[in-house]
Amino acid sequence: MLSKPVLTVAETTRILEAARTEAEKNKWAVAIVVVDDGGHPLGMLRLDGSAPASAYIATEKARTSAIGRRETKVYEDMINNGRTAFLSAPLSGTLEGGVPVIVEGQVVGAVGVSGVKSDQDAHIAKAGIQALGL
Repeated sequence: MLSKPVLTVAETTRILEAARTEAEKNKWAVAIVVVDDGGHPLGMLRLDGSAPASAYIATEKARTSAIGRRETKVYEDMINNGRTAFLSAPLSGTLEGGVPVIVEGQVVGAVGVSGVKSDQDAHIAKAGIQALGL
């Protein structure tokens, strides 16, 4: 039997708070979502001024990153480089801004952010993950 680490409430809170701090430092109104390795939500923040749709998009970015085991930028690049058939894949968070949380070589969850430019969304997600000291 295999075993692997999992995200707890403590790690989820740490990620959300670090991502929130980064977003607020830059005055970016975003939604931030943390999911487990199966794409199920563990925590979410929708900062003041963030559009309601951002919460949905951030969730889908996180879910896509977790179950795809990679950053969602990979999918966005794939589509932008002409592989439009991938648009029919059953993943709706294929924009940059979803980043997996990797511990000991295993994806244990992901962070999705939406509300500003996609590269800024990814920047916020990565700042949240860095708070875990991985």
